[in-house]
Amino acid sequence: MASFIERMCLYRVLVLSVFLSITQAVDRSNFKTCDQSAFCSRQRAMKPGQSSYTALLETLELSDSHLTVQLLNNNNKVLLLLELYRLQGNMTRVKINELKPIKARYEVPDVLITDPPTELMSVVAQDEHRVVLSLGGEDWRLILSAQPFRLDIMEGPQVLLSLNSRGLLAFEQLRIRKDTISHKISSTVGSMWDKIKSVFSSKSQTDTEEAGEKEDTEQHEKVSEGEEEEAEEEVDQPGMWEETFKTHADTKPNGPSSISLDFSLPGVEHVYGIPEHADGLRLKNTDGGDPYRLYNLDVFQYELFNPMALYGAVPVLLSHNTHRTMGLFWLNAAETWVDVSSGQGSSEVPQTDVRWISESGIIDVFIMLGPRPNDVFTQYSSLTGTQAFPPLSSLAYHQCRWNYNDQEDVSAVDQGFDEHDIPYDFIWLDIEHTDGKRYFTWDNNKFPQPKDMLQGLLDKRRKMVTIVDPHIKVDSSYKIHTEIRSRGYYIKNKDGGDYEGWCWPGNAGYPDFTNPEMRKWWASMFAYDQYEGSMENLYTWNDMNEPSVFNGPEVTMHKDALHGPWEHRDIHNLYGFYVQMATAEGQIQRSGGLERPFVLTRAFFAGSQRYGAVWTGDNAAEWGHLKMSIPMCLSLGLVGISFCGADVGGFFKTPSAELLVRWYQAGAYQPFFRAHAHLDTPRREPWLFGPDNTALIREAVRQRYTLLPYWYLQFYHAQRTGQPVMRPLWVEYPEDIATFSIDNEFLIGRDLLVHPVTDERSSGVTAYLPGNGEVWYDVHTFQRHDGAQNLSIPVTMSSIPVFQRGGSIICRKNRVRRSSSCMENDPYTLYVALDSQGKAEGEIYIDDGHTFKHKTDKQFIHRRLSFTANSLSSSDLSPDSQFTTASWVEQVNILGAQKPDAVTLTTTDGGESSVEFEFDPDTAVLTLRKPGVNAGVNWTLHLR
Repeated sequence: MASFIERMCLYRVLVLSVFLSITQAVDRSNFKTCDQSAFCSRQRAMKPGQSSYTALLETLELSDSHLTVQLLNNNNKVLLLLELYRLQGNMTRVKINELKPIKARYEVPDVLITDPPTELMSVVAQDEHRVVLSLGGEDWRLILSAQPFRLDIMEGPQVLLSLNSRGLLAFEQLRIRKDTISHKISSTVGSMWDKIKSVFSSKSQTDTEEAGEKEDTEQHEKVSEGEEEEAEEEVDQPGMWEETFKTHADTKPNGPSSISLDFSLPGVEHVYGIPEHADGLRLKNTDGGDPYRLYNLDVFQYELFNPMALYGAVPVLLSHNTHRTMGLFWLNAAETWVDVSSGQGSSEVPQTDVRWISESGIIDVFIMLGPRPNDVFTQYSSLTGTQAFPPLSSLAYHQCRWNYNDQEDVSAVDQGFDEHDIPYDFIWLDIEHTDGKRYFTWDNNKFPQPKDMLQGLLDKRRKMVTIVDPHIKVDSSYKIHTEIRSRGYYIKNKDGGDYEGWCWPGNAGYPDFTNPEMRKWWASMFAYDQYEGSMENLYTWNDMNEPSVFNGPEVTMHKDALHGPWEHRDIHNLYGFYVQMATAEGQIQRSGGLERPFVLTRAFFAGSQRYGAVWTGDNAAEWGHLKMSIPMCLSLGLVGISFCGADVGGFFKTPSAELLVRWYQAGAYQPFFRAHAHLDTPRREPWLFGPDNTALIREAVRQRYTLLPYWYLQFYHAQRTGQPVMRPLWVEYPEDIATFSIDNEFLIGRDLLVHPVTDERSSGVTAYLPGNGEVWYDVHTFQRHDGAQNLSIPVTMSSIPVFQRGGSIICRKNRVRRSSSCMENDPYTLYVALDSQGKAEGEIYIDDGHTFKHKTDKQFIHRRLSFTANSLSSSDLSPDSQFTTASWVEQVNILGAQKPDAVTLTTTDGGESSVEFEFDPDTAVLTLRKPGVNAGVNWTLHLR
């Protein structure tokens, strides 16, 4: 009993420390810098110079699919194996591993959607110094230089990218600790011991191999021309075999295993990506400071403009200049640091050098050669998949806080939205809804009838999200815990017992989601007969899945914990990816494979886009955090994760009414639109800040709902092509240097430009409208503006600067109801924004909004809308699809128009009718009223 009381006191101290910490900014001392990370400081101590590696060209082997060649470390004589693949779609894959490791090194599974298809690679020229390989076409070449080892990818005479040109390839081979070798000798090893001892002694390989044998030692002898060379003795450095951070020890039973590789990008000054960091869109020079860190961590109230790690990690970097966009995908799930150094190359040409450092695993990097931004998105999505096509309702507004107290509270908030005429689709419940933080349960006192509560929401065509975290309360009466333990599905500690740590429930176990059997079991727990009280309108939020361990090193799991044969250090950044994967699969299975899931995750990795949405974590009610939400989501979109948003209003602290209104206005134009707040903050439902602010928030939310057809179309394209929904201006204007560093405005698709007001007491903003020769229309006033200019815009509290690109057609639903599902059959209004040539194009996409039938049964409508030669027409882009809609075209607004004499409508049955119209000469807007044509059929409107 005494030990139980002591443990509960410790738990209360830990939880109290968490609550106290959230009142201030993040305590950086809880998280490592590179200098405090042994492998990072060890690797970073190696300075650029001539590489110690030589490519042994006589070992080169070329097959139909790839090339292999051995690399010799001239210092320690260890051999590596280099594999080169030419992949379909203008990509090159580079893999480097130990030739003969004493045990397997971790290679990331499940992230790639398929084994990437290869193309034939041929040798163009070869001598004793280098090999020239064709990458397709006359101008594309890959040059493999032997000594020192280096790779260059060329287009004609231009070097696009160099690998190991700065000589920073480093590969710490797995070894046996010197002071334990004597304990490993066994009579059963026999002659094998002689080989092991020869590797770990300080002597070089000898020339005793018989002629004709193709052993690695013979190949070394050929390079040294028969001379016996002595390997440098490898000196153990602090942190190689054990490491301590604060009070936490990392035993490192496998010793040092880190890897490093540098890439040089001539002609490049702008690089992007490698989220998640609370920093600007363009990556900064890390010389003289810490590298960008990729290591999923639970960071309370994170600092801005800081390269420290946050909740997710996507090891993808994009480079861009006026001529080309390229990408690097470093497929490694261990803790990773990325150095960025921008300056001038040897020929006075701008150059950016990037160095990747990971704690374990192998080097497995995909070089995506573009050349256009959309090509890189296509290339990357061919590797890791595209953004999951979400249910339409999940693109609407979400209301959340930690926590809505009980069923009555939920009902009152729901009724409040109706009373104040503010639409919403989802209400969320945080951890307090459970029975003592036992997930998949309900607090019987506060939520005694969850199905009644869910049915009440369903009657209004609304939905709920509950939180299901991956830390499981250790409690013998808790079914989830007892089943996981009995099946052996928990992560193990270094001694083989179940790993346990402290989180919201107190003492908790952590399921091993890397185990497919565990994921299968977890998915089964979302079945309606397993998750008691759940219904079809209940969806899921995976939080704390970095994983968060309150009493662990850096508030996460010990690296020497075990996932089967692998250490946690090998898989850390994959944990949240697997949690969301299993949860999404559970939602799909519970519907018999019919319904699309909606799962929000805080931790993520490359490929997480396949399973749902992410948000930017525990932000604060500060103007700086509102500003930072834009580049953070832009960075995620560039690496495939389009479904991104930030907590509207800020999670920590209390926003002023002005900040809250401005955040709603910005959030309404970001992909994931959810308000959220901390337990200790005052309630902030939209109607609690006075009628004027309620009206402003209402208008922002209503603007979101009118644009849901456009948002849905963008996500349809994202799941087909991999293009980001929310995108930087340079993606669409890749030759406009003025766009390269802009991260306070953005595009939604191609056709909407948004410049949120993010400064306190602002009376005006300056928006850059791109595109020489293009025109833009203010979506509120319809005023026309030329492109390629900085436009000064006066703003009031009601202002949300948004512009529609001339040459586009956008579909809206202007009859806003209490939820998106209530608007399913409502009519469309088309906004036709003419370009300088009097033309415009757009699309409309319609399906049932929630099932997979668009994919399995081709039940959807996809149509092209085109305005040319004074005629607006709708034509079918998918004639083999089968779907009908009750929605019709209610109105057409043509911006930049001239007044016609008459307007007529013709349909496929040959019918012709006149259409009422109205022309406003002050705004040059032509309004066509009630064409009355179904949105899913062919039709043409003629302006005469």
